[in-house]
Amino acid sequence: MNNINKKIYNFIQKIIYKDIITKKVNYVKTRFPPEPNGYLHIGHAKSIFLNFYLAKQFKGTCNLRFDDTNPKRESVHYINSIIKDITWLGYKLNNNIFYASSYFDVMYMYAKELIMKGLAYVDQLTKEEIRTYRGTLISPGINSPYRTQSIKRNLLLFKKMKNGYFSEGSACLRAKINMKSPLIIMRDPVLYRILFSEHHQTNKKWCIYPTYDFAHCISDSLEKITHSICTLEFQDNRKLYEWILNNINVTHYSNQYEFSRLKLEYSVLSKRKLQFLVAKNIVNGWDDPRIHTISGLRRRGYTPSSIKTFCKKIGVTKQENIIELSLLESCIRNDLNLNTFRYMAVINPIQLHICNLYDSYKEALTIPNHPKISSMGTRQSIFSNKIYIDRFDFYENNTLILNKKLTIGNKIRLRYAYIISAKEVIKDNNNNITKIICTYDKNTLGKNPNNEKISGVIHWISIENAIPAQFNLYDQLFLLKDPELEENYMKHINNNSLIVKQGFIESDILNNISKKRYQFEREGYFYIDKSYYVTKKLIFNRIVTLKSNIKKPIHKIIK
Repeated sequence: MNNINKKIYNFIQKIIYKDIITKKVNYVKTRFPPEPNGYLHIGHAKSIFLNFYLAKQFKGTCNLRFDDTNPKRESVHYINSIIKDITWLGYKLNNNIFYASSYFDVMYMYAKELIMKGLAYVDQLTKEEIRTYRGTLISPGINSPYRTQSIKRNLLLFKKMKNGYFSEGSACLRAKINMKSPLIIMRDPVLYRILFSEHHQTNKKWCIYPTYDFAHCISDSLEKITHSICTLEFQDNRKLYEWILNNINVTHYSNQYEFSRLKLEYSVLSKRKLQFLVAKNIVNGWDDPRIHTISGLRRRGYTPSSIKTFCKKIGVTKQENIIELSLLESCIRNDLNLNTFRYMAVINPIQLHICNLYDSYKEALTIPNHPKISSMGTRQSIFSNKIYIDRFDFYENNTLILNKKLTIGNKIRLRYAYIISAKEVIKDNNNNITKIICTYDKNTLGKNPNNEKISGVIHWISIENAIPAQFNLYDQLFLLKDPELEENYMKHINNNSLIVKQGFIESDILNNISKKRYQFEREGYFYIDKSYYVTKKLIFNRIVTLKSNIKKPIHKIIK
């Protein structure tokens, strides 16, 4: 007890702490029980963080249990994906990986126990009839005509279900509770149904499978889970959870607690809606950086520590609310600010010619890899008479802009280099600027002439050490703050959620490609896309801008 971290932040911690000091619980066990029929998202990350954090805080353990009770929708692919995501987040699973399917024999015996106690029966109503008989929130249910069958007949019929005598949907096992209960879930819920599908763990052994509600509480009991933590949509299910455990012969009684699920601005986390986005090619797969799956966040460049910091900051309550996207972004900014190399990347390149330098002129400038952390070292960058700057850093009409941009006759500093002044522009036949002609002041490296204040600083790359790269600029996928509430949420897709740019990056980045994450000065934090390791083509995904601009266009589009 003395070794336990006693910091209490939320109501679940208070419950566990009380259970320990009153000796109701000797050893804390939590679990994360995903169904292996899809990819994890940031909402799951909140649950993963909570369950593993509680286990660590109270010197217990957390199980990963796959709720694999529906072979029609599940696969080993999803199992491997879930394990990969949890491991990537930094959690050690060791030998704590379990499957509900491992308990199918025990669950079958418990189902027979309920039948023998007169608390379960085989129903042969159709699905539609069961739905009708169940009633509504304002009208009570109606007893099934099969509800009064003898125990002997129910045992026989259940055995026939197990042996494949019935077709799918023609019979199911239901709990006999109360068809007039105010909670619809307590109106004789289905405990077993028939599914003629091969299971990824048990193969063809079973053709009947327990429902989530039946498997969940029994699995918790068999694993001796002390605190079974779910989201609020399972609050009513707790009554059934308790009813099942109270009516079968278990040696361990688990308790369920609920907290609010995560809702994030400008995104959808519903599995059904995410599947639709992928199926309709609105996003490029489950690891598209615009969706908040764990694999999408990973591909975008989010770090495990930033996601866990986010989960800690949002806290645990019973109150439903929507979390600002800016909070998630601030977590990754804070994480990357201290440990990423700085580079200069020009994503909207236009050529600038310094006319008072010879074509052969090349000067090696020493540039810090981080402006505040000297231990991160320096790099060499070539300064020559032909460089690239961002076309948005130049305005031909100097009456429209202040002196923080380069204009004709205006002075500006090149980052880590000299002060330049624009003299003229060269245009093509369509009146588009193709080149800017400038001069530079050779006496301004690291200083201003005659103490003159130069307020504008822009980034640049010499053509001598510029290599081509693609930059994927991501914005939120939806323009609506809470698209989950909208029936026609697809009407609010942000058509500019991905803007692809072809530009240039300093060649020195190839010497630090293993760093993966970088700050491109004045542009944001970027992550090298996983495709690089196959194609060797430099593609960088923007993780986040340097400052939050959630309500603004994330980047101008150049026609």
